[in-house]
Amino acid sequence: MSANKGWWVPPEGEDSVSEKFLRKTRESPLVPIGLGGCLVVAAYRIYRLKARGPTKMSIHLIHTRVAAQACAVGAIMLGAVYTMYRDYTKRTAQNAGDK
Repeated sequence: MSANKGWWVPPEGEDSVSEKFLRKTRESPLVPIGLGGCLVVAAYRIYRLKARGPTKMSIHLIHTRVAAQACAVGAIMLGAVYTMYRDYTKRTAQNAGDK
């Protein structure tokens, strides 16, 4: 019984996973930044787990989750503000060109 070793290779004309990830990163660069922020905060808080002092474990984990979510929401908000600004500047440039 031989296993199909090429099951992960994309069909012709489709991007590989790494190419698709790079393309999506170029389209919206704040998504990987938000994800990286979440991972950094979570890793730091897990590293500092032993030094939490008298704080309960559940409270420490809740604070970790809130800090990681703040990074993700912050990246989303920055992306939304940047998109609104970019659309606004395009619209004002088009209106200036029409007049």
